Order: sequence, then structure tokens, then C-alpha cells
Amino acid sequence: MSRDLELKERWELLVEKLSVQFADGDDLDLDAIIYLVGVQELGQYHREYKKDEKLHLMHIAICRLLEPYGYYEFDFFDDDGWPHYKVKAELPALKAGEQSVLMKEALVGYFLEKEYIV
Repeated sequence: MSRDLELKERWELLVEKLSVQFADGDDLDLDAIIYLVGVQELGQYHREYKKDEKLHLMHIAICRLLEPYGYYEFDFFDDDGWPHYKVKAELPALKAGEQSVLMKEALVGYFLEKEYIV
């Protein structure tokens, strides 16, 4: 099976599973799934987040998702338990479609690592 087809199938499986679990079956978009990873990485599940905290959660997720690619490295947890990352390498200039593919690939890899999908 080609790498692109495998990614597409795994992405569809991931969206389906997460959508059933968190959105009553309504398809979650890429940003919503990134947000869920941020909440997972923070570990503070049962609380309300302010708008700026939601942006920080997405930043945490992006750093964590791109860590295996060598772009970020975990640095420390602050006093409130929020993870912080440092930049190891600048992200290349990518077109919107390329960014989307990279993030889908990173998300699939993350959820494979967590054994949420196979």
C-alpha cells in the first residue's frame, strides 16, 4: 500500500474514532483534533479553558506533534503544569496543503504511538 493511501486511511479512521468519542459523530476538523492533543498533553481534562488558554493548548499540541520531526524539544513544566518547548529547527516554508499533510501525518503518528489507532 502506498504511503499516501495508508496515511489517508489512518487519518479517516482517526477522525471517525475521535468524532464518535468527542463530537457525537460530527466530523472533527484538523484544528479540533490538534486542540484535543493539547488537552491530552496538559492532562487537565475536566476544566473550562479561556480563549487564550485554548490557543496555548494548540501551541503545546503542535510542539509535541512536531517534536519527532526535530522542530521542537520539550524543555520543562511550569508551576501550573503547562509544558514548554524550545525551538530546535525552524519550520520550512510550506504551502497550506503541505502544512495540512504534515499535521495529519504527525497526528496519525501521535495516535499510533498512543495505541489509539493501529
